[in-house]
Amino acid sequence: MAASAVPMAGAAPDWSGIRAQFPWAGKQLFLNPAGWHPMRISAIRSMQSYLDFKLNGPTEGRARHASGSQEEARRLFAQLINASPEEIAFVQSTLMGENLVSAGLDIASNKYNVVTDELHYEGSLYLYQSLRQQGLDLRIVRLRGDHTIHLKDVEAVTDGKTRLIATSLVSYQNGWRPNVRALADLAHSHGAYLYCDVIQAAGAVPIDVRALDLDFCACSGYKWLMGDRGLGFLYVRRSLQGKIMRRTQFGDRQFSDFQYHMFPHDPPGPRPASWKPRTGAGALYEVGNIATAVAAGHADNLRFILELGVGSIQDYVRPMVAKLRKELPGLGYPTLTPPDTPTPTSAFIVAKPEALSAKLARANIDTKIQWNQMRVSVSVYHSMADIDRFLNAAG
Repeated sequence: MAASAVPMAGAAPDWSGIRAQFPWAGKQLFLNPAGWHPMRISAIRSMQSYLDFKLNGPTEGRARHASGSQEEARRLFAQLINASPEEIAFVQSTLMGENLVSAGLDIASNKYNVVTDELHYEGSLYLYQSLRQQGLDLRIVRLRGDHTIHLKDVEAVTDGKTRLIATSLVSYQNGWRPNVRALADLAHSHGAYLYCDVIQAAGAVPIDVRALDLDFCACSGYKWLMGDRGLGFLYVRRSLQGKIMRRTQFGDRQFSDFQYHMFPHDPPGPRPASWKPRTGAGALYEVGNIATAVAAGHADNLRFILELGVGSIQDYVRPMVAKLRKELPGLGYPTLTPPDTPTPTSAFIVAKPEALSAKLARANIDTKIQWNQMRVSVSVYHSMADIDRFLNAAG
């Protein structure tokens, strides 16, 4: 089904066929893929192939699924963001990646400051405010009245002691996308580095780490990458690996050819053992086992996204997003998303969230309503009829 839905060269995608790959779409109108994305039939089957190997053993060709396509997932994610596979490490989550960056840069020492903003992810703000207790000079740029972070406000608190500027490539709160290249230029002009949380971007908007001049970025795979929780990706610019961003955790994914030298018939060598170091981000920042079944799903989804094209996904959802942003304010939900924001996520103010939640539940519609805000996100399994249905229920 996935192969028939993805277009041949020059052909238009079969969006109805793509929708059929997401059974959830036929059971509920789910407008929160920015929270967690429903999974495709094909990705589930890829995960099941790995689990079938675990259940039945390597016979009948099942051994080819033993690795869960880990290295393919790494390679495909690198392709998605225009990195090399040697610049990608597996991490448990987006926040695990950001923690590794902050620890590797030694930002908690009182030698540095970190600049972030109020639209960065809530867990990230918690991370940096917790490190403030260990001596970090933390500078949080405030949100302006237009619901954006102004570059000049970031410039005002960035100086020669800034070690890191940390932000989200797309805000999880209102979908806003900052001028990340300008932030990279600002960081580098002060000898600092730029980290981006890309979980609300990867798979939904184009990412080119070379063009954006990113130093670090991370994401999990359960949002716009359409996979499951428990496994994500960390990008570390090759020139920074092990030098600027040091290794802070150690484990058996960081070496090969481990050999003991203490038992009978062992080859001679330094006791108790010797090994060969691996190279690349995986060798420096991965520690132990990863979620292999999840990796199988990630590889399948990344193939699908790359074949379809992120630009094609953007083109498809753009009219639906535009209609939401045009119509919802007139229904009594003022927008929190700046005009012309090129992302599939929009946020609105809700005066009576409990009443709206109940109304949508009765219509079998689910979206994120929290903090007197409603976040509505649109993906490949939606249609304009879904948007009309939602607007009728919300009104």
